[in-house]
Amino acid sequence: MHRLIRAGLAAALALSVSVPALAAEKWPSKPLTLVVPFGPGSSPDMMSRVIAEQAAKDLGQAIVVQNRPGASGNLGTSVIAKAAPDGYTFGVSITGPMVNNTVLYDNLPYDPKKDLSPLTLGVHQPNILVVPGNSPIKSVSDLTKAMQAPNAINNFPSTGAGTVSHLSVELLLERVGGKAVHVPYASSPAAVTSLLSGDTNFAALPPIAVMSMIKDGRLRPLAVVSSQRASFLPEVPTLAEQGLAGIEGSGWIGFVAPSGVPDDIKRQLSVALITAIKHPEVQARLKTQFMEPVGNQPAEFAQYMDEELQRWKPLIKRLNLSVN
Repeated sequence: MHRLIRAGLAAALALSVSVPALAAEKWPSKPLTLVVPFGPGSSPDMMSRVIAEQAAKDLGQAIVVQNRPGASGNLGTSVIAKAAPDGYTFGVSITGPMVNNTVLYDNLPYDPKKDLSPLTLGVHQPNILVVPGNSPIKSVSDLTKAMQAPNAINNFPSTGAGTVSHLSVELLLERVGGKAVHVPYASSPAAVTSLLSGDTNFAALPPIAVMSMIKDGRLRPLAVVSSQRASFLPEVPTLAEQGLAGIEGSGWIGFVAPSGVPDDIKRQLSVALITAIKHPEVQARLKTQFMEPVGNQPAEFAQYMDEELQRWKPLIKRLNLSVN
């Protein structure tokens, strides 16, 4: 009898040890949740749905998008950071919650470095430096001279203080020794309206906000605020090509997971997302939204965010910007 009891206990112990291993091998065994810190129809939402649809096929499980907007993306990003680290909840985030807000806010409900793990950079959305179509400014050189003129009055809109559309212009002004007054707006459409009405003179705005008006001539593109030309504006040179290297202005969107997800699961999830981003149909769909697909390795994404922090933190400090 004692021998039978000992044998039963040994079998139960062996089973309990093997169950976690089997569970890990079977991941994913149920649908995944993809948290988007912005509302339906936003750029992060649209990108997420396109990529998730393809990644779900590779993983063999549905990926359910959950929109958690609020607090400039901080709320949803915090939800991702605090999710169970089992690989079944992951999400997307952008420059603000992952980089700029760590400087703009005194207290964030999460630490991007400690609480979140990069999976892959999904897309770049390089800002386009534009002026109204009837502006006398025809080139970056003309704009630089206008900025440097001692008595000139120039205004530029943005989608808010501390956003890429604001900081990229401030970096440009700093580089050329120019002056212009920042006018923050609540949205890209409002910023574009200010340009068309003549209330502001130039701007660096997301491509989705300006491309239709570039095509019909209401806005004139001067440069792509990126290190590479945009596939949807191949004839427009970058600022770097015009002698102003190092000025980046990308509204990038990347995939992240809560820290602590087992390495093998994180690797599977990252590979599925990268594979989906590289899929020709996915790339074509993203480019219709003026997004440049990336799909890099987690370490490369982490390095890029470090570069973004090095780029924007000193500028935010010099401008004395703060949300609190």
